[in-house]
Amino acid sequence: MKKLKNGTVIWHYTNIMKGAKIGKNCTIGSYVEIGSKVVIGDDCKIEAYAFIPNGVTIGNGVFIGPHTAFTNDKTPDLKNKEWKITPTTVKDGARIGANATIVCGVTIGENALVGAGAVVTKDVPDGVTVVGNPAEDIRERDVWKDVY
Repeated sequence: MKKLKNGTVIWHYTNIMKGAKIGKNCTIGSYVEIGSKVVIGDDCKIEAYAFIPNGVTIGNGVFIGPHTAFTNDKTPDLKNKEWKITPTTVKDGARIGANATIVCGVTIGENALVGAGAVVTKDVPDGVTVVGNPAEDIRERDVWKDVY
């Protein structure tokens, strides 16, 4: 474990590429991978094995569960020489459950909740909870469909 002067704690075996910006009072778990063009706000907690590639911006007070994977390429192609990063934004206070996959180009709103294992393919509005694959607003799910 390494504690930085700004109160951020980084656990063992974590890769943080040169150029990444990490705020104060954060906790970065073991085996996390953070790209060089990543911005992380203050008071964030990123659990073990999270993958955060270039192009991801994370606000303040965000929780990212273990094994969460962000992407930064909408159309992966090894031979594409003109490839560009597709940015993703996670706003203040958002929470992302374990094993979620966040497809690039989306915004996860303030105080939104992404359920464990969800696959986020479109924007999540402020304060909304999404679950499933593809992730959808729980208010729009027919929770009784299996009962009747």
